[in-house]
Amino acid sequence: MSNFILFSDSSRGYADHGWLKSHHTFSFANYRNSERIHFGVLRVFNDDFIDSGMGFGTHPHQNMEIITIPLSGDLAHKDSMGNGTIIRQGDIQVMSAGTGIEHSEYNANDDKPVEILQLWLFPKTLNVTPRYEQKTMDKSAMHNQLLTVLTPNPTENAVWIHQDAWFYLSDLDAGKKLEYQLQKAANALFVFVISGSLEINGQKLNRRDAIGFTDTEKFEIIAQENTQLLLMEFPEELPSFYQ
Repeated sequence: MSNFILFSDSSRGYADHGWLKSHHTFSFANYRNSERIHFGVLRVFNDDFIDSGMGFGTHPHQNMEIITIPLSGDLAHKDSMGNGTIIRQGDIQVMSAGTGIEHSEYNANDDKPVEILQLWLFPKTLNVTPRYEQKTMDKSAMHNQLLTVLTPNPTENAVWIHQDAWFYLSDLDAGKKLEYQLQKAANALFVFVISGSLEINGQKLNRRDAIGFTDTEKFEIIAQENTQLLLMEFPEELPSFYQ
């Protein structure tokens, strides 16, 4: 039997700090929802709009896998490992915070906001050596198919993290149908609609809606219009040290 939780756009937490407008799928900062702490090992899913020249000053992280995907604009990144780079639309960035890392993130544009998705996943191992990785995705390879952008192991074309997780991005034409089967039967699935609308296993999602499935191995996705989506597979169960 399929079990699912719908995370509609309208149900997300919202914070307007002037320079930062952020939607939170799960409890974060001043947004508290006892029923929205995490889904499987996915702890944070933030949808951020950052004004030109603004951003987050240097701050620490520990024992978390942090993934950033710019949807528009450019993000300037600096960290305590000596990395200083620009993350652009079409890139994906990961940081394994492990034993501890500090970093800052600022909108690198003077004339427009930057729009990013930032996700935090609990790692499967504590206190790993901090690491940083960034890659540019092949947008053409997303057309009407799932492009693998994150895996549990180092690969040539995708970033990797310390977790049994797979992330995919896709740009679907209206009416296009995709099928997906879990890499690991005990994993959960989480789908976020970046733009457009779709139906997955009979459940309809609109722009910025998300859905999480457990106890389901096979999925059928049908784009109701031209649609961009992020599909994520990861463990349903938290590691024992987080329980």
